[in-house]
Amino acid sequence: MRLFAAVLPSEAAVAELASRVAALRGLPGADGLRWTERAGWHFTLAFFGQVDESVLPALHERLARAAHRHPPHEVRLAGGGRFSDKVLWVGVEGDRTTLGQLADSAEAGARRAGLHMDRHRPYHPHLTLARCRGGADLRPYVAGLEDFESSAWTVPELSLVCSHPPTPGVAGAQPRYEVVAGWPLGH
Repeated sequence: MRLFAAVLPSEAAVAELASRVAALRGLPGADGLRWTERAGWHFTLAFFGQVDESVLPALHERLARAAHRHPPHEVRLAGGGRFSDKVLWVGVEGDRTTLGQLADSAEAGARRAGLHMDRHRPYHPHLTLARCRGGADLRPYVAGLEDFESSAWTVPELSLVCSHPPTPGVAGAQPRYEVVAGWPLGH
């Protein structure tokens, strides 16, 4: 199973973002980007890759502990940015410190459960909106997100998500994400 730990935005925040993304998709050149689907919007905390079923009990135990150590915290989607000319994203404001600590705990828990994790990088919370393989001028899209701010919500839980790859050979196919477990924060 291809797994990662994530925080899912509230339905209200997703609806507000969807409205702004609809406007961005009307900009010139937007059809050259691969837009992510609303159903897949999430904040990845730690990516685990392929995980053998035998590791799942230990991973569940460690992620439950990670969730327990961090309180529910308030965040909102806000602003935007880009990674080079390949990825357009929306950011997060609010209690980014707790969100970053939750990401660090999820990564550490996976290591303790026996998963090999790539080199640790500072956590940069973002929700990917679009990608472009060949590169594109994403500045107009970033500018279109500059004043965006969703309503705030309280992050209630840490989710373990399974990523199902897109259907091969189907143009525009997207990965499908399935929440396989969740642990309430602070409990």
